[in-house]
Amino acid sequence: MATITYVEFNGTQHPVAVADGVSLMEGALQNGVPGIDGDCGGNAACATCHVYIAEGWEAKTGSKSELEAEMLDLAEGLQANSRLACQIMASADLDGLVVHMPATQH
Repeated sequence: MATITYVEFNGTQHPVAVADGVSLMEGALQNGVPGIDGDCGGNAACATCHVYIAEGWEAKTGSKSELEAEMLDLAEGLQANSRLACQIMASADLDGLVVHMPATQH
C-alpha cells in the first residue's frame, strides 16, 4: 500500500491510500479525487489521467511505453515529467509520491 498525494491545479491536496497493484488513476477514481477523469478506463487511450511526477520519483514510477508517449503527445501542458496515471501501478516503493494535475485533462 502506498499513500499517493494528488495535487489539483489549484493546489488542493488529496492524500490517498492506494493498494499495491492498483493504478494511480484507479486509486484516484475510487477515492473521488477531482481532476482525474480516466475516460478510457485505464487503457492508455485518452490521456484524461495526465499527471506530473514529482522530481526524484521518475525511476520508481518506471519508464513510459511507446503507447503512453504517443497518448501524452495529445495532452495539453505536456512536460518532461508527464505520465498517464493509468500506467503507474501503486506499490510500497511509491509511498509518499506526489503527483500534480494539469489545469485541464481535455
